[in-house]
Amino acid sequence: MLKTIYNSLIIAIIITLLFSCSQENDSIDNQITQEISENIHNRQASIEAVEGEQLTALQVAMSIPEFSTLVSAIETAGVEDAVVNTGPLTIFAPLNTAFEDLPEGTLENLVRIQNRATLINILINHVAPSNYPEKQLRKEAKKGRKLYMASGEYLIIEEIDDEIFIGGSKILKSVDVSNGWIHVIDDVLIP
Repeated sequence: MLKTIYNSLIIAIIITLLFSCSQENDSIDNQITQEISENIHNRQASIEAVEGEQLTALQVAMSIPEFSTLVSAIETAGVEDAVVNTGPLTIFAPLNTAFEDLPEGTLENLVRIQNRATLINILINHVAPSNYPEKQLRKEAKKGRKLYMASGEYLIIEEIDDEIFIGGSKILKSVDVSNGWIHVIDDVLIP
């Protein structure tokens, strides 16, 4: 119960910080952030009351409509076990809108059975096999380091105008899950 209250407080602080940032193009991001926060809070509260434990990255993603394309891709690739692994993992989770921004036909092509290996490689390029809360990401950015991803690629982590970017994609929100962290992003990180 205390953990649920703590998570709710963290989410509220993050939402407040996001709302205080630039207002011009943030209205859509803020609306999505609020919906994600509400869905996470509602889902965590109901599951924790039953199970008494925090949700995994996959459980959180499955409970939020804005991640339905990501969840579908994970299921199609058959990598669900990797996302519920005990971790620690840091997942940079693209919203549905990120997949919609891919060139026409890209997603449809990736989910074909003959392209499963490519889809898996793209999905694991969103996973850092370590624990990277926002505070640690900021430290890594200040040191000019790159993050090692499960795909074997290294992605640049930067802090620009107090915002964190991974591989050029802005981190919109961060969520603590039982097996690590989910950082919501607005692009698909294609290796």
